[in-house]
Amino acid sequence: MIRFGYKASAEQFAPRELLDFAVHAERVGFDSVFISDHLQPWRHHGGHAPAALPWLGALVNATERVAVGTSVLTPTFRYHPAVIAQAFATLGCLAPGRVILGVGSGESLNEAPLGAHWPEAKERLARLREAVELIKLLWSDERITFNGTYYSVTDATIYDRPEQPVGLYIAGGGAVAARLAGRVGDGFICTSGKGRELYTETLLPAVAEGAAKVGRSTADLDLTIEVKVSFDPDLERARADTHYWGALALSAEEKVGVEDPIEMERLADALPIERTASRWIVSSDPDEHAARVREYLDMGFTHLVFHAPGPDQRSFMDRYAEQVLPRLRV
Repeated sequence: MIRFGYKASAEQFAPRELLDFAVHAERVGFDSVFISDHLQPWRHHGGHAPAALPWLGALVNATERVAVGTSVLTPTFRYHPAVIAQAFATLGCLAPGRVILGVGSGESLNEAPLGAHWPEAKERLARLREAVELIKLLWSDERITFNGTYYSVTDATIYDRPEQPVGLYIAGGGAVAARLAGRVGDGFICTSGKGRELYTETLLPAVAEGAAKVGRSTADLDLTIEVKVSFDPDLERARADTHYWGALALSAEEKVGVEDPIEMERLADALPIERTASRWIVSSDPDEHAARVREYLDMGFTHLVFHAPGPDQRSFMDRYAEQVLPRLRV
């Protein structure tokens, strides 16, 4: 089953406005709504950072059909994994069969400001692996005692657990996280605009490798990708809209150690528009746009979550629902 979702841009819009956008996404035919969980945005001036957990509670109450979830939340520093297990079990009870917990290893911008030591990637992934193990245990059994390298619980029980399990998706931009998703996840999450070879030669084969180790295949997982799209009848406006999200075009090396939104904003604003637009499918023609988006379906992804950079999100969704999604659903 192919699904098309809407990425609620928590870094760009205030909580109430963002909720209204998400409800509109359901109304016009999107299949899912995902939100990031950031303590701080990538822009200080005009930026936002609503907390995902209460916002998702409001969203499940305001919608009836769409799948809802995080893309992504880090259950390893600001949160103890048991707190996330409890929160998403509750969401699953409120919206049976609709809740997805998407998790990743995190960014220093969101964790280090609270005093957390920011370790190397190997430790971050080890923490994520252990957190996922603990969350799944708490969802599946009672009176859990767990003594891991990083987390522990003693006789812990999640008392309100949904009959329909919460989906647990693992995000990653490299082969190690992708293998973990294939081995223990219900889905895999990554982002677009990084070159076809990364997906076809590294990420998707790694997911398949991890799944095969436990007797599964990629058909057993929801292969999800956030697709960065700027679609507007005015091509120059579509290009200009990407400026707000210039941080996405910064390399990992350029962003490493940057824990202040003011500095991240400065680095992003120094980029030319050609580079900020490079991470996005920027177009004004629906046929050309749909053809470029379809490349991700052809790679094997089954759940495309569209992230639009412009300020007029309702108009984007209306255009997409009328002009692009029908071309993708055929």
